[in-house]
Amino acid sequence: MTLSHQHLRYSNTALATFLLLFIVSVLMSYPLAHHLTLPAQVVSHISSIVLAGLFKLSYVLRCVCQYQLNMEVR
Repeated sequence: MTLSHQHLRYSNTALATFLLLFIVSVLMSYPLAHHLTLPAQVVSHISSIVLAGLFKLSYVLRCVCQYQLNMEVR
């Protein structure tokens, strides 16, 4: 397995992980906010911004790996 294949697998895993964590942070930020303390709400709002950025970064890494492997970039 080449290095690009490994990076593609890691970026796919990161993509799924950050998406799941982003969904959890949005649920904590809005529908479940009345159950959380104010500091927990602040952390959940900030984490949603950070996780969205990490999700985008892992998608870009995935696109670069697909390009290097001559795969269709979607």
